[in-house]
Amino acid sequence: MATIDEVKRVLKDVLQLGDKADGLSMDSTLLGGIPEFDSMAVVGVVTTLEETYGFTVEDDEIDAEVFETVGSLVEFVDKKLNS
Repeated sequence: MATIDEVKRVLKDVLQLGDKADGLSMDSTLLGGIPEFDSMAVVGVVTTLEETYGFTVEDDEIDAEVFETVGSLVEFVDKKLNS
């Protein structure tokens, strides 16, 4: 499964987006663009990504740029997988 598809699935599940998740693209805004995407959702998304992919996200790796768009989150996951 492509990283974007897996990230969209995580967002759909954690944020309980239902059919709204189908419209997510690489350019879709997360912070400020999805009302369900708050600080608690960030924690849930990070935890689920760690469990899904088996990597660890350090506190200093989490910033607003990572969660700006779906694409920036996908890039972050890809970097973690390739490091």
